[in-house]
Amino acid sequence: MLNKKRTTSIAAAGAFALLGSMALGGLVGVGTAGATASRSVLPQTSEASAARAHPVGAVAQSSPVDFELVLQLRDAAGAQALVQSISTPGSANFRHYLTAAQWEARFSPKAAQVHDATAWLQSEGFAVGKVSADRVTVAASGTAAQVERAFGTTLDNYKFRGQTVRFAAGNLSVPASLAGNVIGAIGINQNVNTPAIANDDAATASPTTATSSAGNPFPPAPAAFITSPPCGSYYGQKNTTDKPAFGRGYPSTVPDQVCGYQPAQLRSAYGLTNKNTGAGVTVAIIDAYGSSTIAQDATKFYNTYDPSIPFSNAHFQQADALPFDDEALCAASGWATEQDLDVEAVHTMAPKANILYVGAQDCVNGLFDADQAVIDQGAANIVTNSWGDVGGDLLDDSSTRQAFDDEFMLADSTGITVNFSTGDDGDNFDLIGVSAAGYPASSPFVTAVGGTTMKIGANGQRTGDLGWATGRSFLCTKNVENAFPGCSSKTVNTWGPVSYDGGSGGYTSYNYTQPFYQARVVPTSLATRNSPIIGDVATRVIPDISMDADAATGELMGLHETFPNGQVKFGLTRFGGTSLASPLLAGELADVDQAAGVSVGFVNPDMYRLVTKSGAIDDVRPGGKQAQYRTDLAASYVPVSGLAESFREITYEGVVTYCDGTGNCASRNNTLSTANGYDSMTGLGTIGPKFLADLAG
Repeated sequence: MLNKKRTTSIAAAGAFALLGSMALGGLVGVGTAGATASRSVLPQTSEASAARAHPVGAVAQSSPVDFELVLQLRDAAGAQALVQSISTPGSANFRHYLTAAQWEARFSPKAAQVHDATAWLQSEGFAVGKVSADRVTVAASGTAAQVERAFGTTLDNYKFRGQTVRFAAGNLSVPASLAGNVIGAIGINQNVNTPAIANDDAATASPTTATSSAGNPFPPAPAAFITSPPCGSYYGQKNTTDKPAFGRGYPSTVPDQVCGYQPAQLRSAYGLTNKNTGAGVTVAIIDAYGSSTIAQDATKFYNTYDPSIPFSNAHFQQADALPFDDEALCAASGWATEQDLDVEAVHTMAPKANILYVGAQDCVNGLFDADQAVIDQGAANIVTNSWGDVGGDLLDDSSTRQAFDDEFMLADSTGITVNFSTGDDGDNFDLIGVSAAGYPASSPFVTAVGGTTMKIGANGQRTGDLGWATGRSFLCTKNVENAFPGCSSKTVNTWGPVSYDGGSGGYTSYNYTQPFYQARVVPTSLATRNSPIIGDVATRVIPDISMDADAATGELMGLHETFPNGQVKFGLTRFGGTSLASPLLAGELADVDQAAGVSVGFVNPDMYRLVTKSGAIDDVRPGGKQAQYRTDLAASYVPVSGLAESFREITYEGVVTYCDGTGNCASRNNTLSTANGYDSMTGLGTIGPKFLADLAG
């Protein structure tokens, strides 16, 4: 690992401000009414009311609940100021990192705070577990009845995004003696994080609810996804003309989907040479669960498709939090594709970087624990996270966000870069009925990575990037008659209506004021988009930057899959999503660290400076009417045989529809778009040919 330690002199300066309690037009729950003389209510510790719209009954009193009590930093403002000082080019403190022990000595809760919190938990009958190294969290477990009594609330089950989850019905409260020390708890509210992976065929690759067995601690292999021809080995190699006329102002001839970009194509397109290997740098990959075949899959894939960068050079290590839990809730098998994609994407971009795969125990508390462990231990220079809570910037409770933010400030101050995917559903309106960014991507202390549709030519050259947002129309053919909406005997051989298919995640935060690095770069119209709800204040906007993410221009990869005949074996597939974008950037940043000779740490302030340097950032601008054609097995979408032909509109800005599962639907146009300069779909744009050298310098 590169040396991250330098002598530090602290410059006090205002950095980020977390907005206090706000009225969000009924979207945020207010929970328990005021505090009593002996108790203190912890504000915004219940999920937003939008998440609690469909209660389905009380949680059984005997149900087990594992959670982590979250303690208040001693000097949160000072920790924020330190992040700005260390990460701002030109600061006397720039890249003069602390050790974790130094940071904890200045900012972590005192031992007395931990003692008082632990004593209270024990007095309430909870089994007290590990105190985190930074003393920010204390693990505990008990029953639902104990949680309700201790925190002065009730626990109910709610139907949210097709799942039944547990939320506190109102804000938590604690004894007044703990006020100012305890800010909430993680895990009482079940925030279900999901991988940000896309293949344009959710039905085929949808994860099973099967779980690990006594003889095998790992979840089953995911359902296979097979890319159907025609597809090109590079963008535009194969084209389709009028099947029948596409119409709607699109050209009559459009390129077919790409079969999957190979490692050499991605390295060439992003301007990497044989010298850019990430040697000496450690990249940690955080996902839920694990697989016994990650290294085997990557080894076989590179031996076949790019033996010049054998996977043995990755010095791969795997740390799984066994035994796994919540596998049905988290659709555990679906995370296996994410794991292989992340590992192979990082190795493609940084073929000699050390890769540490950390498999979290579950997709609820486990992912926080995994990030916390890597950051506390300084186990990596770069941490990539291809997951998040959909709409979590608005919906997640404040204590969850604060616990994550405290960890991210520790990472930023000790020279660790943290990336998060922004998600694959734009502003998430189609999933939750509200425009809201995902979390943790919206935290101002991480780099939020969005997506593009990247075009790679015959010689490995990047010929352009478009904002990734796609709409999709299916051709009504006899074999899918009456299977697709609007496809009948009267409409055979015509294209159906276009619907939103997915795209780069992003939106304006409801909770974080505009970070200093976005000032004068992000348009005011985007930063103040939520002003009608939260008042006239500029807030954080994501994404920060984008990499290739469109599933139809995704990366070719190898992994063990479950095929239709039930056989589990190694297969080739193609995946994308911002799940691909984040590890691609992580690999690029490993090359930056290698070139710089030091961890570049929290890159946002330096990266936003690069917009003024020619060649560092490629602005992704409106591309006009561009589209792709593709064919898939019809059985992937509907239970009929044959092929399903579809037409994909790129940089889709049309109608997006949300249905709540009760027959109620709402529609409006996509709120994300590309534009000159910073835009809501791709952020600053994507990395340019001078990005590596300028950021390393």
